[in-house]
Amino acid sequence: MPSRTAAPEGQSLAPRSSRRRRWALGIALALFGLPVLAHHGIDCATRIAPPPIAQTPGEPAISPEDPGLRVLGPAYARKRGAILEVRLAGNFEEIGHQHSRLLYPEMVANEGVLYEQFNRFVPVAPLRWLIMDLSRLQFRRVDQGMTDERRREIAAEARGFSPDPYADVLPTYHRFVFLHSLYDIALSFEHSPLIGCTSFSLGDGAFEDGHTVLARNFDFEAGSIFDTGKAVFLVREDGRIPYASVAWPGLAGALSGMNAEGVALVVHGARAREPKPAGEPVVHTMREVLGRARTTAEAIELLRPRDPMVSHMVMLADAHGDVAIVERAPGAPIHVRQGRGKVPLTNHLEGPLAADPANLRVEKVTSTHARRKRLDELLENLPPGASVERVVGVLRDRKGSGGTSRPLGDRCTIDALIATHGVMMDTTAKVMWVSEGPHLLGRFLRFDIGRLLDPAYVPSKDEPIFAVPEDPLLRSTEYDAWLKAGSPHQGEQ
Repeated sequence: MPSRTAAPEGQSLAPRSSRRRRWALGIALALFGLPVLAHHGIDCATRIAPPPIAQTPGEPAISPEDPGLRVLGPAYARKRGAILEVRLAGNFEEIGHQHSRLLYPEMVANEGVLYEQFNRFVPVAPLRWLIMDLSRLQFRRVDQGMTDERRREIAAEARGFSPDPYADVLPTYHRFVFLHSLYDIALSFEHSPLIGCTSFSLGDGAFEDGHTVLARNFDFEAGSIFDTGKAVFLVREDGRIPYASVAWPGLAGALSGMNAEGVALVVHGARAREPKPAGEPVVHTMREVLGRARTTAEAIELLRPRDPMVSHMVMLADAHGDVAIVERAPGAPIHVRQGRGKVPLTNHLEGPLAADPANLRVEKVTSTHARRKRLDELLENLPPGASVERVVGVLRDRKGSGGTSRPLGDRCTIDALIATHGVMMDTTAKVMWVSEGPHLLGRFLRFDIGRLLDPAYVPSKDEPIFAVPEDPLLRSTEYDAWLKAGSPHQGEQ
């Protein structure tokens, strides 16, 4: 019997070797080519196309009276201290165009930082492609819950973002839809960096002059871009109540905001039920509330029929001192907790969804209860008629329960040095104080929202800046040492 490796008489081993090489080459090409084909297939199958929009002309110009002021029709952008102040006005397409043309340099820089961080944390290119492809598949219908007005505004913003240096990442409109859904997408991940905010309201004589104030820390570990590049938007959309929000270039929606009627709101991450890959982004829902509600009660009714993509809480306050916390989760009716006087909020649900396993995990593994306990202590010890400085002091508190010392960056403290903004909103006077950065250590600048949202307001370079002074920690050797040590954070969020 011939050997298994021997060729039959008169034949060579060469053809068989050649076949093996062809098989090996074919397998190699398949291993490489199939992912490439899948990538291109996903690119074609998940593309989100913009709606048709009207042509919106106009380019920004530098004010001859103030070189720091950019103007485009009724819109403008300028720096107030270290914070960008931006007014947008008109219909939704005009607002989208003004947004990207006025803030084009900031939007390019901010998005570039995001991709630099992505490349740093995921240095292997094929893995980045895989993450992007999976995200595109999961959220391929994320725009379907957006209203036609918001989609057309984003389309106008995308068209105005020209030239687009990041078009190879995703087409402009598709990418901007994702950026407007960033809060919902980030909250949908189990270890979201958004489960760490602290807020409270003071009313019924607890705040100065008998006013009502809503104050919050917006903790979001997404790099310094959202801190140093923050903006206060002043939005006057046709047919809507004007409002102000603290956000960043590229986002005219709201997570911390107040309208001209004195309705203020903040959003807190929470966890319950299963996230949905499509629906109305929370920043759009909050913008709708600010654009239509004149009281806390009206805001609640606007939230009631809307089904969110991810679970969260909305804290509301109005000019009459009415305060409420609305707990929202996909597929569940809202739960409303009314409050007056001193009302605290961290990140755990307290209504019917409190027993949800996801909420129980938040209570077990995050700092929500530790921060709440310390917040309760601080609020209890506030004197009647607490000043703006005392309220800022609560936001900047870095001690543990009972006033115990904690290391800088400890997650169980209210100020863990990760906030991208702190804001206080006086709903009675319609005034905001916004942190200048870094985090909550810089000054809190005063924005007279009632005046700034008036259609007759004209910006002037001679306007004085009123502010709460910076935190002494900012210039200390302790803070310098903490930075040099790599800004270590202690414990879990």
